[in-house]
Amino acid sequence: MYIVILAGGSGTRFWPLSRKKTPKQLMSVFGGRSMLQRTVERIIPLNPEGILVVTNALQAEETERQLSFVPDDQLTIVKEPLARNTAPAIGLAAAIIASLDPTAVMAVLPADHYIQGEEEFRATLERARLAAADMTLVTLGIRPGSPETGYGYIEADLKAGQEGVFPVSRFIEKPCREKAVELLSAGNNYWNSGMFVWRADVILDRIRTHMPELYTGLESLRIPARLSDHSMARQVEALYAAIPAESIDYGVMEKADGVVVIPSSFGWSDVGSWSALPGLLEGDEHGNVVVDKSRLVPLDSQGCLVLGGGKLVALLGVRDLVVVDTGDALLVCPRDRAQDVKNVVDELAGRGMTDLL
Repeated sequence: MYIVILAGGSGTRFWPLSRKKTPKQLMSVFGGRSMLQRTVERIIPLNPEGILVVTNALQAEETERQLSFVPDDQLTIVKEPLARNTAPAIGLAAAIIASLDPTAVMAVLPADHYIQGEEEFRATLERARLAAADMTLVTLGIRPGSPETGYGYIEADLKAGQEGVFPVSRFIEKPCREKAVELLSAGNNYWNSGMFVWRADVILDRIRTHMPELYTGLESLRIPARLSDHSMARQVEALYAAIPAESIDYGVMEKADGVVVIPSSFGWSDVGSWSALPGLLEGDEHGNVVVDKSRLVPLDSQGCLVLGGGKLVALLGVRDLVVVDTGDALLVCPRDRAQDVKNVVDELAGRGMTDLL
């Protein structure tokens, strides 16, 4: 099985720590290794046939540096010249793998997710690999623990499946809270993790059916036997200039036949914003969490997340705040507004303050 890691995201919700050249997946949010490094380390015990990391040109150098522990003959870094969402990235990786072995199974994983139960995760990928051999498109659904509104959902036909693999009835966009409660109570809906397993030739066939413009561009690629930094650069630039941005969910998964889901419970979070960290990191007796090695003096304060940049941070009489100091920028916001940090990035871009992006 090949592993494809999508590592081209911008991570704007983790500003000011996350920047264009060092986005969330290249950060050490949990201390120690970056999220990208943790993702790669997590799958190495599976002995993959190869690891393809799809990232953008700005992040490629740091990505390569961080993954220097992976043998050169196992790692391929594919550079995207433009952000075009997940469908082009996955299609490009599938075309490269298909040039080596059209029937090879490939697992598609985001670079910036948190997974607690790593052995169970690997066992789930092995089950998905076996299911994908039957020419199905496999997605991993996460058993929901709460009515989350920040995730899309996958509805499964639990009566038609077998051995823990079930046909997908439909994909559901991020719901309002009332709808999320309804989905949770139904018992057959799962969070959409954005993780997929399929054969390279099968996903390319579905792209041909549902995204013919992308398929035509992929088919025109001349893929060398051994990729190098520049061997496909011009071809990929031309491809990305000619195709629109589209997610694999909307472009293929919501329309294709033969889509199945494996309900999973391996302790997953997409770590979508600063507000996700208090649930994943150990805090003090009042729920205050320090991300870095800053000293914290909390007085009559609770539920706060602090990254102080090594400074002493004193909290007095505050609740549920995010405080992030990176030296050149300071963010203070309520935890329940952490998803809106991307609006700050948009505002900075609009003001031409690109040095802070």
